[in-house]
Formats: sequence, structure tokens, C-alpha cells
Amino acid sequence: MLDRSLLSLFTGLAFAAGTAFLSTQPAAAADKTLTIYTYESFTADWGPGPKVKAAFEKTCGCTVNYVSVTDGVALLSRLKLEGAGTKADVVLGLDTNLVDEAKDTGLFDASGVDTSALKVPGDFKDDVFVPYDYGHFAVIYDTQTVKNPPKSMKDLVESDPSQKIVIEDPRTSTPGLGLLLWVKSIYGDKSADAWTKLKGRILTVTPGWSEAYDLFTKGEAPMVLSYTTSPAYHMIEDKTERYQAAAFSEGHYIQIEVAGLVKASPNKDLARDFLKFMVSTGFQDIIPTSNWMMPAAATSTPLPDAFGKLVVPTKTFLMSPDVVEKNRKAWIDEWLTATSAN
Repeated sequence: MLDRSLLSLFTGLAFAAGTAFLSTQPAAAADKTLTIYTYESFTADWGPGPKVKAAFEKTCGCTVNYVSVTDGVALLSRLKLEGAGTKADVVLGLDTNLVDEAKDTGLFDASGVDTSALKVPGDFKDDVFVPYDYGHFAVIYDTQTVKNPPKSMKDLVESDPSQKIVIEDPRTSTPGLGLLLWVKSIYGDKSADAWTKLKGRILTVTPGWSEAYDLFTKGEAPMVLSYTTSPAYHMIEDKTERYQAAAFSEGHYIQIEVAGLVKASPNKDLARDFLKFMVSTGFQDIIPTSNWMMPAAATSTPLPDAFGKLVVPTKTFLMSPDVVEKNRKAWIDEWLTATSAN
């Protein structure tokens, strides 16, 4: 017969062990990791990434892990390289110019997200990719240096070559690809001639947006390819209207950014929860004053007054994803030839 004191001891130990086991369950749930591939400016300290991570982690019982690359085109290139062995659960930062090419990889699954509340120019809707913000590309200029900014793409291409511009590489950057498509939308089969004329104004071509904008704000060049929304950052954060967007008479090309669910994800339910979170006010409220783009859905509060001072394009250019997919390589080759020719 077991001694009562020993029985009491064993019972206590069993209870303690059971309590310890139960107490580890929330921690185990929180140990689930959602891996999101995105671009560097999203995950920067001043970008939306840290706030998005904090907001989603409050509800998901998980840890959000970002893996960032230079820019959106580089994001797709990395995913292609990794293939079905990718560690990504969600890819955030492609745009509509890349969605057909992304689908062709076979690496994405249907999002399962109701996007009926989203409002983006052109009413872009897709079963696979969820749009989360948008913005028109623009030439941003320093008003202290540029007294007569270009008023059209023709002005940019043909005006004073001493006023330099920094642009992004269309092979690695979605803004760089956006400029390529903007020029193509205006010049058509004469685009090569336009690039040949413009190359004299190009100070340098950077892999992504962050490097280009950093050079611009450091005064290396008086102009940079960015977005019509970029001046809002300076008005709100820097309390200055020094940096402005040039309004082009022909119109501006638009970027609609999207996110998608990776088919091989071991955390599909969690990934879908994140995509649903992206269309909610919890995510959309963060976008305007951290990603400095227009939200794709309603926010819980009105946009800051600075957004009312931004350039409003008179015309919006946007090519269909299938046209971009069919022609992207040929158009990039055209750009390379024109900008590298002596």
C-alpha cells in the first residue's frame, strides 16, 4: 500500500505537470509563424510593416516574420527562384503589371477573400490577388532647384538635360517597370527614341525605390521617379512643401499593389486571415501615412488634409496584365538598348 505522504507528493507533481502543460498551450499557438515576403520600404522602421505586424499579432496568436527584397519585381524573381520550396506564406508587394506572370508560376492559390468593399481605379478584381493600395507614378522635383518643372512626358524627355533625374530599374523595381509602361503608353512604337533622348537626363538607375528616393532627398539629383502621393509625406512628417509632383498633361500611369496566398504554405488558414485583415480598417488605416499610397478600402478616419493638396491626374494609364506579361521582356530589352547606346 502506497504511503499517504508519497501519494500526496505524486498527486501534487501530476497536478503541477498538468498545469504546466496547459500553460504552454497559448505559447505554442503564438509560436506559429506567418512568413510574409515583401519589399524593403514596407518593412522599414518608417514603413507600414512594423505597425501591420503589431496589429495582426494582437489577434492571430502568431508571430509575423517579414522577408524583404529590394522591390516588387525582385520579389517575383525570388519566388520563381525558390519555386515550390519557398518559405513564404503570403507575398505582399506585387502589382497588377505582374499578376499574370505570377499566376503562371503556379505558386499561388485562390485568396478566398471577399474584395467587394475595395475601391480601386479601374475596379480591378481578382480571385487570386488582393489589392491593398494604389498610387499614380510621378516625377517628384525639388522646388528649390527646379523652377520650371516638366509639364508633360514630352517636356521630361526633351527639356534641359542638365536637370537630372534618378529612376528605378524595370528589371527589379515596380516603379521602374511603371515608368517603362508609362513611356510605352504615350510613345508607343516610338518609345525607343524617347528613351534615347531621355538617357541624357538620367543620373543613375537604382535597383529599387528606396535607393532612388534617398539619392533625391540627399540632393544628388533634383528629380526622382516616385508617386503623386510622395509630397504628402514631406508635408506631414517634414512640415514642408519643398518637394512636389509634376502634373503631366498626357496623364499618369497607375500602380495597384496586391498580395497573394502561396499554394505551398503550411499555414493557409492563418495566411487567409491575414489577407482578410488587409482589407479591414485595421490595415487600411495604416497605409496612407506609412506606405504613402491611397488605401484600397475605406478607412475609419478621413485622409489628412495634405492629401487634398496632391496632384490629381487628368488621365490614368493602366495596361492589362496579359499585355504586360506578353511584352515585358521585349520592352525591357528595348529600354536597355536605347539607354545603353552611345
